[in-house]
Amino acid sequence: MSTTSPVPSVRPSSGGASSGSGDVSPPVYSATPPVDATAQVAPGVAPGDASGAGSEAPPTPAGSAAPIRQILKRMVLFSSATALLVTVLGFCAYELLTFRQESIRQLRTLSVAIATNSTAALAFQDTGGAATVLAAFKAEPHIRAAALYDGQGRLFASYPRVLPPRLLPTRPGASRYTFGVTDLIGVQPVIQDGVRLGTLYVDLDQGALYARGRLYALIVLVVSAISLLMAHLLSRSLQQRISQPILALADSARAVSQRHDYSVRAAPTGAYEFDEFIASFNEMLGRIQQSEGRLREQLSRLGLLQQITRATGERQDLPSIFQVVLGSLEQNLPIDFGCFLLYDAPGKSLTVATLGPASRARAQSLELLEKTPVPIDQNGLSRCLAGRLVYEPDVRAVPFPFPQRLATVDLRSLVIAPLVVESEVFGVLVCARCPQNAFSSGECEFLQQLSEQVALASHQARLYGALQEAYDDLRQTQNTIMQQERLRALGQMASGIAHDINNAISPVALYTESLLEREPQLSERARSYLTTIQRAIEDVARTVARMREFYREREAQLTLERVDLNRAVRQVAELTRPRWSDQPQQRGIVVELRMLLSDPLPAIMGAEHEIRDALTNLIFNAVDAMPAGGTLTVRTRTVGAGHATAQGDAPGPGDATHVIMEVTDTGVGMDEDTRRRCLEPFYTTKGERGTGLGLAMVYGMVQRHSAEIEIYSEPGHGTTVRLIFPAQSASLVSTTPALQPALAARRLRILLVDDDPLLIKSLQDILQEEGHVVTATHGGQAGIDAFAAAMRRGERFDIVVTDLGMPHVDGRKVAASIRTLSPTTPIILLTGWGQRLIAENDTPAHVSRVLSKPPRLAELRAAFTELV
Repeated sequence: MSTTSPVPSVRPSSGGASSGSGDVSPPVYSATPPVDATAQVAPGVAPGDASGAGSEAPPTPAGSAAPIRQILKRMVLFSSATALLVTVLGFCAYELLTFRQESIRQLRTLSVAIATNSTAALAFQDTGGAATVLAAFKAEPHIRAAALYDGQGRLFASYPRVLPPRLLPTRPGASRYTFGVTDLIGVQPVIQDGVRLGTLYVDLDQGALYARGRLYALIVLVVSAISLLMAHLLSRSLQQRISQPILALADSARAVSQRHDYSVRAAPTGAYEFDEFIASFNEMLGRIQQSEGRLREQLSRLGLLQQITRATGERQDLPSIFQVVLGSLEQNLPIDFGCFLLYDAPGKSLTVATLGPASRARAQSLELLEKTPVPIDQNGLSRCLAGRLVYEPDVRAVPFPFPQRLATVDLRSLVIAPLVVESEVFGVLVCARCPQNAFSSGECEFLQQLSEQVALASHQARLYGALQEAYDDLRQTQNTIMQQERLRALGQMASGIAHDINNAISPVALYTESLLEREPQLSERARSYLTTIQRAIEDVARTVARMREFYREREAQLTLERVDLNRAVRQVAELTRPRWSDQPQQRGIVVELRMLLSDPLPAIMGAEHEIRDALTNLIFNAVDAMPAGGTLTVRTRTVGAGHATAQGDAPGPGDATHVIMEVTDTGVGMDEDTRRRCLEPFYTTKGERGTGLGLAMVYGMVQRHSAEIEIYSEPGHGTTVRLIFPAQSASLVSTTPALQPALAARRLRILLVDDDPLLIKSLQDILQEEGHVVTATHGGQAGIDAFAAAMRRGERFDIVVTDLGMPHVDGRKVAASIRTLSPTTPIILLTGWGQRLIAENDTPAHVSRVLSKPPRLAELRAAFTELV
């Protein structure tokens, strides 16, 4: 038999480059140089294979795998060596085991014989006889030491006579035959007639084992050398027979791999096994050729899918997601027409949501622009809404409206992919091409996968929108809560200083009201000044009292009155003139005030002092926003009930109009963040000059009046603050009768109790001018003592007026003590915390009436008249 086999030749397949799928083009590789038809080829390789393959194996590149010849040789040698090694190891293990057992047996036999012969020497304590018996061990050259021990375990005789102490144990121990590291130890009892006379100890070295091992090693080396030599000769013969056909086939495979031409085929060799392998190799090349075309298409579509997925992941709204998807499909798949239709499940209708950029021309011809409804036919669209992908190779053969509609603009092939989220279809992707049968199965599968990705991205966009809306609502709620908490803290802080402020302004309020009421000879100028002072004092008192309350909505029992906004605007303009006129002129700038007041203007129901305070704050803010001067405009006007308010109230029968008050400046304006936060308490952009309470107070007034506030501002273009009030409504008019400044019916004896000397003097003066007899005391205990002294004298007080916050003895204790002395005497609590006590229904026990500071004569007279 020949030691070489024919080299397999390589030839192009009969199908050429088009073998496999009919719609797959052969791959083109520009990196492979063209084949020279005249190039030399090795025998057995078809022309056209520029691999340079031949019968000789090419040299192995550095660092690559070893040649198959060496591998075969190594395998044969390794197999032979392994078999030989296993045989040798088994033989050696067997010999070692049997030799050890034989050594123990021989040593035991010898020891028993020596022990038997030693009984007489041990019995008669004959050490010489014992040594003579032990001398029999000379016949065994590997005995290193032997000894007899008497019945008490003491050394009786030894062999040889002189031994190093380390070779003999102190006591022999129990009977045993064991191997140590370098020797075999035997301990044999010496027994006669069942009586143990002593013990024989024998130490045998392993020299015999080592001698036998050296002999075996020599035999193993000789046998191994001969076996490996024979294996080497055998491997040379086998590797030539096996490696040559394989190397030839490898050369053919290298020719294919270098040119990337999967149309090349290997020729058979004539050997059955190798021909089976070559046939499988050629079949593999054919399948690779087909799979490569499909793989390239799949990779291209996968890259497109990844590109679209990345682009949609960067967007959070449906229109932009749809637009990106359609644009990518039109450019890269490509398609001639594409759109997204959204499904309205309750209405059972489809609507065009987005068109591809290149599809608009056809969409206009089809009348399929955005928001156009699309009827759901019983074929493609209905099946797609059931969650199935629909492919129509030729829409001309489909007798339904939507496919026929596409056919009118020369679109033939149609794919409709559902957009499914959580088993619910919310829309469809429509893709069409002009040729018929234009979509392959791979493209249909790609569109199915793309629709799933788009559905997921759309669902995430919807979730993002819902989450963003929920987050905005939560942030608004948090801002509202924070604002209310800040306002609550402001109210608590204000209630602490309200008492002192009200005490301080009470004398001014009393004297001013008395002058206006009792001095008819005042000039108009003086009366105007006093009226302004009185109004300012009232506003200060109400502002301080309201600082704790302005975050609350209006109470149902809040008393409102008809307010003429035009009059309030004129009053505030006059009151704030120093701020917007005099002070700017001192700095060399001019602020021009324009009042555009609609006349007539319907009245509104409200608290006039609060509206004046709010307008004052707005004017101050406007002036501060114009450091270089400008125009300040205050405008009033009316609008119909159907105006676009924040609540969007619809007009109804008899709806009243709304009254608007606007304050506009031409100042620096606000950015969006400042505009959004400007109503927060303590938020200011004025630095140390600002308190951050002005607009917060305005907002509180708006809330209590069921009004609205709108703020428009832009940096560099000024600010407009618009307050929208409901017009007068009869349902809001308080039924509380107005206080009449009538004088008391008779002269009263009044006990006045307070700790503020100025208030005591001013109130005493005013009440005495009313004709009453006033006894004034300083402090709570002094008031109790004065009332008790009067009771003892028989001079009863008609009424007691006491403060609440006094050192040592406060107003509650005063009221309790006086009520104990005289249960029928009326007690009026006049305090700077009066409004808080009334609002919280916290009237102290034993108190007949609570009045707020600063006191008003009309309220005092009405209380006297009612209680006495």
